[in-house]
Amino acid sequence: MTDDVAAARTAAEEESVFSHAPVAPDATAAYGDHPDRLIDFHLPRGEGGPGPAPVVVVLHGGAWRAPYDRRHISPFAAFLAGRGFAVASAEYRRGAQGVGDGDGGGDGDAAAGRWPDTFDDVAAAMDALPALIREHLPRADARRVVLTGHSAGGHLALWAAARHVLPAGSAWRTAGPAPLRGVVALAPIADFAVADKLGVCGGAVRQLLGGDDHFAERRPYADPALLLPTGIATTLVQGRADGDVPQAVAESYAEAAAKAGEVVGVTLLEDVGHFPLIDPVADACAVVAEEIAQLAW
Repeated sequence: MTDDVAAARTAAEEESVFSHAPVAPDATAAYGDHPDRLIDFHLPRGEGGPGPAPVVVVLHGGAWRAPYDRRHISPFAAFLAGRGFAVASAEYRRGAQGVGDGDGGGDGDAAAGRWPDTFDDVAAAMDALPALIREHLPRADARRVVLTGHSAGGHLALWAAARHVLPAGSAWRTAGPAPLRGVVALAPIADFAVADKLGVCGGAVRQLLGGDDHFAERRPYADPALLLPTGIATTLVQGRADGDVPQAVAESYAEAAAKAGEVVGVTLLEDVGHFPLIDPVADACAVVAEEIAQLAW
């Protein structure tokens, strides 16, 4: 495939996923005082498995940058609800508008993430979810929770599942593993060293950790490839034609897991780029739902 053809396909995939109108949730709840500390809840619809519906917790992507919030992934959340899952889609603080790091790359109008706010929020959301699920998803089975996320959200999903192996003294560290049936990370920014080398999302990884001066010291607290093994069933779903977060990033994480004695599943999809994984009209999205179902039901 020529570069022009690949670029045209990537553009078409992105246009498709962002063409869907946001889907309003059935309920929204706060998990803190900041206006970005919100979780949307979608009640299960359609046919799922027997008994109460399992819960899928969704963390959206967008390179941890402010222009991309949970609204762009709401059609995917609604798609999962239509497959019989109860869905909780969490918002979190991203990089501030108008403060792009010219030295570190980026889109020029927003930095990637906030340290430590982005991680504070995801940790707080995960801690608050059990009570919020009982309140807002009454038909859900809180004992069957699968965590998923796309791109930067895939990173955050892997990170949230690894809090019990964070370095001692970390404010985010938990005493034991999260009560999850598993993690399905979609084109995740799963290995910061490889992602940084490849310049993924315009240098977003380095921005997330606060720039060059902090990259090395903060990486052990943020890089999923350094937080292994987790002991939690984990599957990565990756398009082979993904030019935004290349396949090499997922493969490096899986190799790191293997070296740590843990088997991580990697599902590679031919002729699939970055965005079809969360696009309800794409075949790849149905594959993602099946991967989630294998862990949830």
